[in-house]
Amino acid sequence: MNVKDSEHIVAELLDEFTPTQNPKEADLIIINTCSVREKPVAKLFSELGALHKENPKARFGVCGCTASHMGEEIIKKAPYVSFVLGARNVSRIKEVVNKEKAVITDIDYDDTTYIFKNIHKNPYKDFVNIMVGCDKNCTFCIVPKTRGRELSIPMDLILKQVENLASEGVKEITLLGQNVNNYGKRFSIPHPKVDFTDLLREVSKIDGIERIRFTSPHPLHAEDKFLDEFANNPKICKHIHFPLQSGSTKILKSMKRGYSKEWFLNRAEIIRQIPDVAISTDIIVGFPGESEEDFKETLEVIKKVRFEQIFSFVYSPRPLTQAATFKNQVPKEIAKKRLYTLQELHSKILDEISQNQIGKTYKVLVEEEGMGKSDNFFTVKFKKDKSLLGKIIDVKIKDANKHTLYGEVI
Repeated sequence: MNVKDSEHIVAELLDEFTPTQNPKEADLIIINTCSVREKPVAKLFSELGALHKENPKARFGVCGCTASHMGEEIIKKAPYVSFVLGARNVSRIKEVVNKEKAVITDIDYDDTTYIFKNIHKNPYKDFVNIMVGCDKNCTFCIVPKTRGRELSIPMDLILKQVENLASEGVKEITLLGQNVNNYGKRFSIPHPKVDFTDLLREVSKIDGIERIRFTSPHPLHAEDKFLDEFANNPKICKHIHFPLQSGSTKILKSMKRGYSKEWFLNRAEIIRQIPDVAISTDIIVGFPGESEEDFKETLEVIKKVRFEQIFSFVYSPRPLTQAATFKNQVPKEIAKKRLYTLQELHSKILDEISQNQIGKTYKVLVEEEGMGKSDNFFTVKFKKDKSLLGKIIDVKIKDANKHTLYGEVI
């Protein structure tokens, strides 16, 4: 989502600025931020300091989620910052770019009908926002406080954007939202009743679009209608990011995730019936109140589901969240040991998964010379051939490691 926001910011400013990758020659330097975990927030100020030292004459802007929750405090900590623009206010970049000490962090601002100018770095694939904000109240998550309440973007605007991308030669799109499979719950303008499955069906009708991805669906809304469409629509790539967060129903309740361990496993079992499907997930280790037994339950889920990819983190208390006030915080050293144990287990599973890919043939979208992604999101490398760029080809896998498959073009 931040990648797409960054592209929108650049696109909106192209009539006034020319992009540069050299900080020393920049008149304007913008940092687009995340605040889901603590580390990126600390990194913001070290990065600002280093860039300001390198180019003290440049104007500096801070955008994104950290901008939303810190606001004017950013300018107090780094007085050379010229403006602060929140994650929900990307369409207002031109309002602040030439103002001194401007701060716009309105998390209720509605730009769901704003037609963004668009750029995309890869000519064959792009991201498409389908909603903004989040209505969930997960106790560990700051996002609802930085991106506001959930609003869906009108379907006709989404379809028009996808049609435009298809006309430019884009073959793969990724639909973006905090909880994509809750699409259609609320619009800011009168709108026919639709859901995420309806949107997937309409997008798949667009000529030229050969692959559809989406992130992230919420396990709570993984209903049969949605999973049936995911399984049976040939344009939908068979990879799903399915955030577990914890394998303990007790901890999931404390997180206010809205589902149980049993519900997650039931949905994952249905997904696993799809041939060659890949499942990735997010897991938080050391959430307040997590016992050794709770952690073992998480390991049990990993063993049962055998995720192809896990983004795992030690719990990080975030400002404005309920969990930051919980009394039963897990000591960092214990949490780090649990993270190591989890990652060691997953490493062994990945060894087995990667070896099982040898001999299979995958359809691969060639994104760079000699490299692309399979339908189920494996990185696949093969002999470089410029004529294959942008094509979807068959590659037979000859070798594999944890992160990459190596194959021969058929």
